[in-house]
Amino acid sequence: MTAYANGMEPLRVLPPDATRVTCILNAAAGSGEMPEARERLGRLFAGFGTAVRIVIVHSADEIIFHARQAIGSRRPVVAGGGDGTVSAVASMLAGNDAVLGVLPLGTCNHFAKDLGIPLDLAGAVRTILTGRVRTVDLGEVNGQLFLNNSSLGVYPQLVRGRIAEQHRGHRKWVALALAAAAALRHPSPVLVQLQAAGLQADGAQALARRTPLLFVGNNRYSLAGPQAGRRARLDAGQLWVCTTREAGSCRLLGLAVRALAGHLRAHDLEMQDTAEFWVETQRRQIEVAWDGEVTTMVCPLHYRIRPGALRVMAPS
Repeated sequence: MTAYANGMEPLRVLPPDATRVTCILNAAAGSGEMPEARERLGRLFAGFGTAVRIVIVHSADEIIFHARQAIGSRRPVVAGGGDGTVSAVASMLAGNDAVLGVLPLGTCNHFAKDLGIPLDLAGAVRTILTGRVRTVDLGEVNGQLFLNNSSLGVYPQLVRGRIAEQHRGHRKWVALALAAAAALRHPSPVLVQLQAAGLQADGAQALARRTPLLFVGNNRYSLAGPQAGRRARLDAGQLWVCTTREAGSCRLLGLAVRALAGHLRAHDLEMQDTAEFWVETQRRQIEVAWDGEVTTMVCPLHYRIRPGALRVMAPS
């Protein structure tokens, strides 16, 4: 049987093998030395006496296809790549008995860091095969699941800009710097109205706001200190909703610098915790970012937490 994952290349459908670990590697992740990584992975799994099927993919459609195909296995389904790759695989495994394994091969690897998964290949494989199963929450916006966070405003603008700069030939970090400069120079504030029951506000509970950024975390992020930008828990069953007041380029740049340095202050943001809320804007459609990806969604946006929706291998 043949299926078409991206409308162009045929993919052979194989029955899931309960005795093998399926490892889905994003060809665009890491240093680009994917054949060497594939060979090393085979040796690492073999060292634990474990058979592994390694699939190198080149598109989101292929990631989703192979993740769906592997759901019937009793062994972990492994995502090798950055947060976007891990998120795509996780969205296919959510809500069933399948277990996610993570090989952090991306630039930031936020999800792996928050779970305490080793960032080296050998340590990550050891965790997949000898760790424990943890149940963690997922966020959702208009049916799209996310592992880390989702946002409106300046961040989707930044992601679009980074992708455009990479297509012009710039490396990822250079592209990100150029895109950030452009986004902060010409921020596009969004008029949002949030509707939710049981909001627990830190400070002023302002639900109507013209803001350059609406940030929604899958559980609460730390703002300051060595753990800034990290989450202490992934199973608290709450979305963390943040907005900042309308600001010009200089204030936004200051916020960005403080965020990178781990010195954000509580009054820099308006924060609420909630399990579910809706976002109304003056636009019929709006760009929404999640886990480093961007798409256009129809308003209103419906955000909710999916408590315990994902099973993942974490360190013992």
